[in-house]
Amino acid sequence: MFKRIPVFQIRFVALLLALLLTGCVRARMGVVPSLPPVQDVEPVSTEDTDSFVSPTVEIETLTPLPVERSTTPTSLPNVTVTAIKGNLFIRRGPDLAYNPTGILYKDNSAKAIARDVLSEWIQIIIPGSENTGWVSLQTRYSRVDGDIATLPGFTPTDWPLAAYLRNCTHHEMYILPGETILPSSLSSPENETWLYPGIYTVYDLDAPHEPEVMTVDIREGSEVEIRIDGLGEKRKCP
Repeated sequence: MFKRIPVFQIRFVALLLALLLTGCVRARMGVVPSLPPVQDVEPVSTEDTDSFVSPTVEIETLTPLPVERSTTPTSLPNVTVTAIKGNLFIRRGPDLAYNPTGILYKDNSAKAIARDVLSEWIQIIIPGSENTGWVSLQTRYSRVDGDIATLPGFTPTDWPLAAYLRNCTHHEMYILPGETILPSSLSSPENETWLYPGIYTVYDLDAPHEPEVMTVDIREGSEVEIRIDGLGEKRKCP
């Protein structure tokens, strides 16, 4: 005769088998998600995106070198700029739109300390001073001795202010240098022109013998008006 198994033992064994079978089914159905492959996980950067620099792009920048530092004469390459066939304007920035700050006179040389990476301008130490300025190499009045490529690169961040000359008279004017013809105020807004900083002479094309009307010193940010024509007639700009 077989010994009768208690009911509670049968129920316990059945429950245990049910739990084991449920675990196997879940594992086969993928109920528990698998971790992503290592190559799909990327760390999140906490750096400011504005400070990111692409490794394929190189931008040369340089804060203007303080010439009073004792290391300046020895740490920089030996590059000089000489004014030939005439004088060279020295400007406060690497463009004709900047104010002139001095003159490099004919046959004089100056030490170069930087180059503009956007155009052919060289920063120099102004002879006889501790100040710096910029001279253009896009002229027949400059000669460079030395390798420009060895100079530190500079990118300007202080842009020049535009300067304008406006004709308030009813006569057509002629501007030298530059050979600019400035229409009368009757042709507004064409009676205004943008000019580089410098000294200009204005002539009246509608007056006999085209007399000189005025000489103007144009500076950055200035707005100069021509209010009198070659006949002495005065006008105001509207």
